[in-house]
Amino acid sequence: MSSAKISRRESSAVLNSLTAGVVPRIGLRHIAVGREKEVNAFLNDLETIENEGASFRLVAGQYGSGKSFLLQMIRTNAMEKNFVVVDADLSPERRLTGTKGQGLATYQELMQNMSTLTRPEGGALEAVLQKWITGLQGTVAKETGLQPNTPEFVDAVSKKIASVLTEVSEMTYGFAFATVVDAYWRGMKTGDDNLKQSALRWLRGEYSTKTEAKQNLSVDRIIDDQSWYEFLKLFALFVFKAGYKGLLVFLDEGVNLYKISHKQARDSNYEKILTIFNDTMQGKAQYIGVFLSGTEQFIYDERRGLFNYGALRSRLSDNRFVGQGFVDYTGPIIKLAQLSPDEIYLMMERLCEVHSAHYSYTCSLGSQELTAFLGTVVGRLGAENLLTPREITKDFLTLMNILQQQPDISFDTLITDQGYSVKSAEQDPEQITDESEALFAEFEI
Repeated sequence: MSSAKISRRESSAVLNSLTAGVVPRIGLRHIAVGREKEVNAFLNDLETIENEGASFRLVAGQYGSGKSFLLQMIRTNAMEKNFVVVDADLSPERRLTGTKGQGLATYQELMQNMSTLTRPEGGALEAVLQKWITGLQGTVAKETGLQPNTPEFVDAVSKKIASVLTEVSEMTYGFAFATVVDAYWRGMKTGDDNLKQSALRWLRGEYSTKTEAKQNLSVDRIIDDQSWYEFLKLFALFVFKAGYKGLLVFLDEGVNLYKISHKQARDSNYEKILTIFNDTMQGKAQYIGVFLSGTEQFIYDERRGLFNYGALRSRLSDNRFVGQGFVDYTGPIIKLAQLSPDEIYLMMERLCEVHSAHYSYTCSLGSQELTAFLGTVVGRLGAENLLTPREITKDFLTLMNILQQQPDISFDTLITDQGYSVKSAEQDPEQITDESEALFAEFEI
């Protein structure tokens, strides 16, 4: 079992999230098992990013297989290593591009969820700006001897901002970005809250017209549906200048791109993925990692998935050695295999520890009971292909809740009850409908 002490806040988040079938944002280290090779692949990516490189990964697996869990583990680990992280779940309203601003909506969600080690729950944009500017003020005061409350000091810091952001200014939209950062500094130092808030609105992608941006900030560019990824690259270089190791972008629920019924709209989103892939693989981007998760169908389906888009299929296809059963963890796609019985057993042990710590009791489930539950799990027909960590944890926590709440019921009675069975995620309910619709979506009489 894990020896690390778990706080009440963490145990509550873990139990509530897993019971609801979602991934907790804190406390993951107490229940994480397996995935060592996958995690090491991501850690290698982090080393590449902090050394001026970039990375792109697709995480593939069926519903409930642990894709979101793995991304959250990497997110937490990255913050501990001094990375800035942003994350968003894709949806019909949040895509990579769209005619109704769905790409910009994704950017806005990413900015809202910007997190650091000291601000792990999001909303870290202003904290990152202030940390960087505070450091510049100290440098300017030391170099010039100016007093911080003088107009000359404000101008000197503005010149320092321009100097430090020279590399940023040379990138696409970089001059506008540097101008807005300077506006934030001036608003912060002079007490002009309107100017400061205007700068934050611009950086969060909340300006809808260039006219308004020019009036408020003297810039003729705004972040929109087509340009938002370019601004993520600017942020990546900026956070490095601010003393962080880089920017990591986590995009979950990629299957929502697969679900787009209109082929042209779907291909536009796949074209955006291709752009990101090429940028990160060819060295056009620095200090940034983009990690996208989705079902295997979203990636490998040659009719509607990424493999339907020829340029992506040629870049993402496995080579013949992988086809012979070998796994290459340096490739762009990480396919999640099922957890082994030993890993499931260890996960149940850790869930027992978290559950008993949260409710302040001694868990009575020993090796005999865990083995019996494990036998129920892996003994079901098709379990090796259909059973997922999500379903195992939900059912096991339900079992522990019943035993803890109703002490007169024994484990043997509950586990052998004919009405009790471990569910399996054979197919997402929405996927069944979507596949039926998709079958005829592009059929014409």
